[in-house]
Amino acid sequence: MKARTRRGAVGIGTLIVFIAMVLVAAVAAAVLINTSGYLQQKASSTGRESTEQVASGIQVMKVSGHYDGTSGIDKLAIYVTPNAGSTGIDLKNTKIILSNGNVQGILEYSGGTLKTYVQGPLSDIFTTDPTVYNWSALTSTTFGIIVVQDYDSSVQQDAPTLNQGDIVILTIRADQLFGSPIPVRTHITGQVVPEFGAPGVIDFTTPSTYTSTIVDLQ
Repeated sequence: MKARTRRGAVGIGTLIVFIAMVLVAAVAAAVLINTSGYLQQKASSTGRESTEQVASGIQVMKVSGHYDGTSGIDKLAIYVTPNAGSTGIDLKNTKIILSNGNVQGILEYSGGTLKTYVQGPLSDIFTTDPTVYNWSALTSTTFGIIVVQDYDSSVQQDAPTLNQGDIVILTIRADQLFGSPIPVRTHITGQVVPEFGAPGVIDFTTPSTYTSTIVDLQ
């Protein structure tokens, strides 16, 4: 009887150890499943954010300038559109950085200089008539917006959001930014920097002489 009791006790002990091992394995499996699920979701979220970060951004289509007739370029018009695959770009949180080698300025949206552009001669946007476009409202630290194309009306004055297919002109008073109009043979560099995504590149040199009022710079 004693031998049978010892064997029974050993068997019960082994069973308890086995059940404990099964429970530990089950708990470990549950932890691994939960962890793998979390990591999968995290990786998916990170991958999506990385893709948006890479795909998003602003493209500078062209840069035009206005010759004041005496000193140089006093106004700049920067045509921009979102990169292909870009998410919406909040122009309110977009910065423009420009430098002429001596002066560097950082500009942000002024908030009160947005206009829907009625197609016409390019000279119309450089008008001195404040009822058409109020260039005098711009300062050395602000830029304005002229809407060229916006099918979904996402570019609003209080919340200008640039979506796929939108084209806007970012307006800058170069004479205010640099202290005087941009003279001939001057190298200008800069970026249009959105809150997220790749910046648009600005890089041009003014011509050796100004022969027209509207000058294509980039």
